[in-house]
Amino acid sequence: MIKWEKIETVLLDMDGTLLDLNFDNHFWLEFVPKRFAEKNGLSLEQAKQQLVPQFRKMEGKLEWYCLDYWSKTLNLDIAGLKVEIAGLISILPHVMDFLDALYQSHHKVLLVTNAHRDSLALKMDKTCLKPFFDQIISSHDYGYSKEQQEFWFKLQKKHPFDLQKTLLVDDSLAVLTSAKCFGIKHLVSISCPDSQLEKKEISGFLAIEDFRELMPV
Repeated sequence: MIKWEKIETVLLDMDGTLLDLNFDNHFWLEFVPKRFAEKNGLSLEQAKQQLVPQFRKMEGKLEWYCLDYWSKTLNLDIAGLKVEIAGLISILPHVMDFLDALYQSHHKVLLVTNAHRDSLALKMDKTCLKPFFDQIISSHDYGYSKEQQEFWFKLQKKHPFDLQKTLLVDDSLAVLTSAKCFGIKHLVSISCPDSQLEKKEISGFLAIEDFRELMPV
């Protein structure tokens, strides 16, 4: 699938790529509405009816990923709520084998995530993945989400990489499309980002079900 001898830099997403997206889906679609309902005297269904349109309105924007924004908007301690259910954070199958193989292969490996730094720190603490990366980049560092071209310009300026020799693995088709427009040549999607949901049908990009299909040789 990938000719590894032609790859110098590997860019890896976190949520839905290395980590099971079930944590985030449960957090935003169930746990936050539950606490919002309790705080505002609403039923769970009423809370979801209020929150889901707000979430959809911000999808793809940096604010969607910003814990500070949602804490202020919803009057909830979003970072604190994440800690409460941090036991649900888990690594997707065969990720550790893949990261270990990358480490042994001496490729430059960057974690490139839209996650807020508070969420990023919590997940690195729970998973112990930090040592596998040469750099850990949050889109909040640059003021643009990965869905925006400005993010990639800033990333390449800060951490130069050859577009023709770079691989990005991400579960978001919007992010992959943005990276493709920027000129990153090697792009791979994740078809099973949430272990509790069915496999997604991916069109337009190479897709893997788990990292055994992408193992460096």
